[in-house]
Amino acid sequence: MLTALILVFVLAYAAIALEHPLKVNKSASALLGAGLLWTIYAMGQGDPQAVSHQLGESLMGTAQIVFFLMGAMTIVEVVDAHNGFEVITSRIKTKKLSSLMWMVGFVTFFLSSILDNLTTTIVMVSLMKKLLDKHEDRLFFAGLIVIAANAGGAWSPIGDVTTTMLWIGGQITAVEIMKGLIVPSLVNLIVPLAVTSYVLGARPVIAPKRSANDALSDTTPFERNLMFFLGLAILVAVPMFKTVTHLPPFMGILFGLGILWLVGDLVHRKEEDLRKQRLTLARALTRIDMSSIVFFIGILLSVAVLEHTHILSSIAQWLDKTVGRQDVIVMIIGLVSAVVDNVPLVAASMGMYPLTQYPPDHFLWEFMAYCAGTGGSILIIGSAAGVAAMGLEKIDFIWYMKKVSALALLGYFAGAVVYIVQFKLFH
Repeated sequence: MLTALILVFVLAYAAIALEHPLKVNKSASALLGAGLLWTIYAMGQGDPQAVSHQLGESLMGTAQIVFFLMGAMTIVEVVDAHNGFEVITSRIKTKKLSSLMWMVGFVTFFLSSILDNLTTTIVMVSLMKKLLDKHEDRLFFAGLIVIAANAGGAWSPIGDVTTTMLWIGGQITAVEIMKGLIVPSLVNLIVPLAVTSYVLGARPVIAPKRSANDALSDTTPFERNLMFFLGLAILVAVPMFKTVTHLPPFMGILFGLGILWLVGDLVHRKEEDLRKQRLTLARALTRIDMSSIVFFIGILLSVAVLEHTHILSSIAQWLDKTVGRQDVIVMIIGLVSAVVDNVPLVAASMGMYPLTQYPPDHFLWEFMAYCAGTGGSILIIGSAAGVAAMGLEKIDFIWYMKKVSALALLGYFAGAVVYIVQFKLFH
């Protein structure tokens, strides 16, 4: 049975990694893998009650992550529908490419820590189309936005799916992960920015021609500001909600979603139905990426089978005996996340190392959040942010590898060294 489980998981994993060549959505592969794994486990175990109980436990953990992601994605969609992100993007004005790059880098870094790296990448890459006329410049900026978004997401409990998983799973706490990773994550961004700034020199920004008719939309400045700052406040308040109430983060995000829904309905209550429908939260719910949500369900349930059969703990023991050093093991996991999706990697790691042996905020978990979050920047397919940028700007895999991968790798190792030194100094 164990051999069959490992074989099915490896095949499902390969199908996820080769999503683009196979032209099969990774969500389909994840769901198929989860279904097959639980079926094989149930048939081989011979104890339906025990398997049902384990499935219920796994579903509870998975549901918490899914509800949280659905809530966060819906809030972002509501803000976007009101053009709330223009509050930030309209303030970015400069005439030098290097200056623009630093501004975009830092805005992306801090924005992705509050929202998430995927949403921030979509917003910032879309903004570059309004600021830069040359496609080559936009491609380069898109690559740096991916690095900045992944670095910004790594140090925040709500900035990256993998960090969110570790936070909800109890492996890290909000304050400690922010304190521990903000400096290494900044180094991960600053090193590529410094190299690129030197290469760009004093090259000017060539902006696209804009017609006088270009307008934001029919949303008012009051609506844009209200929805942007309220949405931001709700997302920022979730870690505080968890600290005060000790309730799971998904409860905080759902509570905030209710507040945003109420405010939206009150603001638009006297408007005509056509406009109201476009701006309501009910409409935003139809626009969230359900394919990604389904993927998380499939992959987390797949990994749960390996955890219940103790396959993951056996792999952890083998790694400890073969490699020996914890920091090297985690850095390898980070590098592997450039090739395959970091969500199943972190999910597997959570099952490999028990909390009884590695308590919350242990070196392993914090360094895992950094490496899995930023390692995905090394290749364009290594993160959701990279895949989004690839689709928006039609970035070629080989082009990214030639122009951006070395910068991302340099930042990755620089940040990793800073974290290890920092940990040894303060612990």
